[in-house]
Amino acid sequence: MISGGGETRLFIRPGYGFKVVDRLLTNFHLPRSTLLMLVCLSPGPNLSRAYRHASTAATRFFSYGDAMLIDKAAQSRS
Repeated sequence: MISGGGETRLFIRPGYGFKVVDRLLTNFHLPRSTLLMLVCLSPGPNLSRAYRHASTAATRFFSYGDAMLIDKAAQSRS
């Protein structure tokens, strides 16, 4: 077996407390995508508000869309 190969039943859900990343620069991922689920692990509940705003502001989602900066320190100040 190759190192790192195989299967897992692990599925990380929103609310899991990662202690690695303080900031994340990413694009707006498509709704209901696994990439969106990954990004949802960082900022907490304010991300849904950002997505609502983006969808009403004609934001382009997917690979060539607009970007956002998620800052852990800014979240704790708000």
